[in-house]
Amino acid sequence: EVSTDDPEMAFCTLANRKELNPEEDSVHHCLYQFTRNETLTETNKLLCDVCTQRHCGPKNNISEKKCVYTNAKKQMLISLAPPILTLHLKRFQQAGFNLQKVNRHIKFPEVIDLAPFCTAKCKNVAEGNTKVLYSLYGVVEHSGTMRSGHYTAYVKMRAVNNHLSDLVLRGQSQASETEPVKGQWFHISDTQVQPVSVSKVLSSQAYLLFYERLL
Repeated sequence: EVSTDDPEMAFCTLANRKELNPEEDSVHHCLYQFTRNETLTETNKLLCDVCTQRHCGPKNNISEKKCVYTNAKKQMLISLAPPILTLHLKRFQQAGFNLQKVNRHIKFPEVIDLAPFCTAKCKNVAEGNTKVLYSLYGVVEHSGTMRSGHYTAYVKMRAVNNHLSDLVLRGQSQASETEPVKGQWFHISDTQVQPVSVSKVLSSQAYLLFYERLL
């Protein structure tokens, strides 16, 4: 969503990003990199309609050669915090002419705060809130190579989250919890289901992460 009504707020977030200092090989670092402020210069300059019209006059008199391009800043931030947050980790990289699977462990928390990655005017966050918290409830893990492998899942069995239901059905919630949703974790592989500890879950090589909104 492009907003020009308040340019001063365009690059402001709900929480201070400068205090993050995210750890390498972590989901926080991935989100920080994905939402970083970028400068568009040289061949990446932005076509500026205002500058072009100021230079050439009305739009119907503008040819492609007369278009004015200018340096600009770009940043992607979350403008609407979802009830369910799904994070898909890119677990492949280019190795010569082939794709290679990335097997290293990416750290992810049981509770994650999206506030440093949300716009200051995030639509469904109450005014004054500086936290947007999510609790982990599911992980998909892949073992094997790019050509073959096996998918397994970790799922938390937990009580009904009434605050999440309010958010899904009515777009609002009065939630105040800041701790992980209580429940028992299970590892599922085909027809095999067994209980596991949260430490086992957090040490997995996540491919997909599923979080539910707390606050």
